[in-house]
Amino acid sequence: MYNPPDYYLVDDLLTEEHKIIRSAIRDWVERSVKPVIEEAAQNHTFPLHLIKEMGKIGAFGPFIPEKYGGSGLDQISYGIIMTELERGDSAIRSAASVQTSLVMYPIFTFGNEEQRMKYLPKLASGEWVGAFGLTEPNYGSDPGNMLTHFEDKGDYFLLNGAKMWITNSPIADVSVVWAKDESGKVRGLIVEKGMEGFTAPVTKGKWSLRASITGELVFDNVRIPKENLLPNVKGLKGPLMCLNSARYGIAWGVIGAAMDCYDTALRYALERKQFNKPIASFQLQQKKLAEILTEITKAQLLVWRVGILKNEDRATPAQISMSKRNNVEMALKVARDSRQILGAMGISGDFPIMRHMMNLESVITYEGTHDIHLLITGMDITGIAAFE
Repeated sequence: MYNPPDYYLVDDLLTEEHKIIRSAIRDWVERSVKPVIEEAAQNHTFPLHLIKEMGKIGAFGPFIPEKYGGSGLDQISYGIIMTELERGDSAIRSAASVQTSLVMYPIFTFGNEEQRMKYLPKLASGEWVGAFGLTEPNYGSDPGNMLTHFEDKGDYFLLNGAKMWITNSPIADVSVVWAKDESGKVRGLIVEKGMEGFTAPVTKGKWSLRASITGELVFDNVRIPKENLLPNVKGLKGPLMCLNSARYGIAWGVIGAAMDCYDTALRYALERKQFNKPIASFQLQQKKLAEILTEITKAQLLVWRVGILKNEDRATPAQISMSKRNNVEMALKVARDSRQILGAMGISGDFPIMRHMMNLESVITYEGTHDIHLLITGMDITGIAAFE
């Protein structure tokens, strides 16, 4: 039985509703994710059947109002859901993050009522899968220089360009794509599967996020109906607001991966015997376990506070960046230290640690690289942008 660490009694800071939500998602992960995820990762396949199940349990758009198919929950609830999903696998949390923060959030925030009613209920239920197109082959951390662009052709927009490293792209029914208009302003467009000239080839050969489906978005003279333009935002502010929401979810999510590694390592250390006693009795193993628990506890308090600030609409992008950067680094170190406690068994698919470790090597890079988040904090401190 999974025994999540809560050394500073963070549970006391949660409402009964938060705990009910967590219990429901945790049970679903045990029932539906854990039995299939290792094989999916080993075979480099995405368990597509889980999409509609995630829709049924409310994992998509939990903070979106019920009117549009969401659950109308607060930001702490969203974080809790991400934590439990990532305990299953980063690929499962990634699918929910993209659907929620990078597709549903911009349609809700920057779209009109017709767009909200058309897309959000089907995305919330998992009937439709969404993708988010910002990163390009030549522009990742520097999206302002993107090449993807569209022209006004009177009755429609003509879209050209390409995006890469796009979660869900080969299976997406709807993609929110950021491209420059003729004046050079970044705008959001809703691109639907089946539009002529639009393809989404899959990316193969990944060593990380192997249970996630990743691909490209390629636009070759794609005609976009004018009603598919998100009307209520111009400039990089739009995609960056989406990324803030996604980064917040990641900061919570990776704690789930870290907790799964810690729980596995602690159990193993208590059961595994060397020199006629459990390896948990040796000082160096206790050092690892104590440091792991300390870092998880710090991360739990960090996201709880930023969650409160987000509920109050007071969380700054720099605060969210700090929590994403700190917590992913924490989780990756926890995975590495936990793997050492298991010795050679740590690389085996019989345990989840190596899978988490490989996944987190992607998480530390996507939604803003580790270094860029450090520079965001530096800019907030000094007022000087070191990356320009």
